[in-house]
Amino acid sequence: MENMTLIGLDLGKNAFHIHGQDRHGKVIYRKKFTRAKLFQFLSNCPATTIVMEACGGAHFMVRKLTELGHCAKLISPQFVRPFVKSNKNDFIDAEAICEAASRPSMRFVQPRTESQQAMHALHRMRESLVRDRVKTTNQMHAFLLEFGVSAPKGAALIKGLAEILETNKFPPYLENLLQKLRKHYDYLLEQIKDLEAQLKESLNEDCTGQRLLSIPCVGPLTASLLSTQLGDGNQYEGSRAFAASTGLVTRQYSTGGRNTLLGISKRGNKKLRALLVQCARVYLRTLAYRSGKLADWVKQLLQRKNNFVVTCALANKLARIAWALTTRQQSFDSELS
Repeated sequence: MENMTLIGLDLGKNAFHIHGQDRHGKVIYRKKFTRAKLFQFLSNCPATTIVMEACGGAHFMVRKLTELGHCAKLISPQFVRPFVKSNKNDFIDAEAICEAASRPSMRFVQPRTESQQAMHALHRMRESLVRDRVKTTNQMHAFLLEFGVSAPKGAALIKGLAEILETNKFPPYLENLLQKLRKHYDYLLEQIKDLEAQLKESLNEDCTGQRLLSIPCVGPLTASLLSTQLGDGNQYEGSRAFAASTGLVTRQYSTGGRNTLLGISKRGNKKLRALLVQCARVYLRTLAYRSGKLADWVKQLLQRKNNFVVTCALANKLARIAWALTTRQQSFDSELS
């Protein structure tokens, strides 16, 4: 085991497959482990580089293996896939991870901290509750439509439900069902407000989040997600690299010296990208009341491009500003940005 310099670890729920090789790339160890046996083996193994795909449970594994003295790295699954040879199994996947990690130009994923993972979980839970809330009002609207009542959608339906029930005669079981859905809607609304309160509370203790809140049209949701995504920002080469990681740059399909630019790549965290685009839309709606270099840049851009292009360009700009404020530990100044 002393000659093993690189380990490819294929993660699973209960089964873990290891592919170990020396500095020349020669295979010297392959074995399947349970979770407990894996930690026991790696605790007795000399310190080495362990590479895994960035998937479920990977960030925890990085922290755990770092505690054991190893250099743990994460690699995006899309960069591992081209190195899978012929048929696919767990040992071949582990070998492909080693092959990909051996490339000099390979890019690795920055592991998340516990607080970053917890914040991401909170955001995902809020998204799920919001979807359930929309689904609840849509169900109520559909049930009423089946009985010839065309009611407004969303919160307006909830406000006018009592009047609808008074002015229309429905079967008792339908009235009971609508009342239950109304209570379920109130419960979801309460849970969403509770999660948003937790977000604001955690943001008050986050210096980076407070700086990001100074960006025009960036609210607590966007600032908290930006903060967890950026960290200290040093894992990105520059503001352009961070904007590219959010999927707000054009895809390229160039060949034969001919440059072909397509639509935005839509890579990375789609929720963060959606929030940045929404911030850009709000900024454009309130552009008449804004001043400074950013506002002047947007006004000049609107003279040459349509609203949709400017919205994506502004979202890209906001991502770059967020990176700059985080790395320089500054707040937004409209006269400088």
